[in-house]
Amino acid sequence: MKIKYDSEVDAAYISFKKGKTEVTTIRLNDDVAIDLGPNEEIVGIEILDASARLGLKKKILELELENLNIA
Repeated sequence: MKIKYDSEVDAAYISFKKGKTEVTTIRLNDDVAIDLGPNEEIVGIEILDASARLGLKKKILELELENLNIA
């Protein structure tokens, strides 16, 4: 799993798969979208207005966490 945050657009993306794959995007609301890959598996989640939704400080310019293990 990889989490990337970009303060310029105040967006975060959580990816569960490495590499490129074709996705179908489903919008849950104006700020959250889920990318589904083959067999409807979740490939990633996009979160707009991420600083408010995830409790991030806007002073963070960019944040990238990689190789996270899901407990």
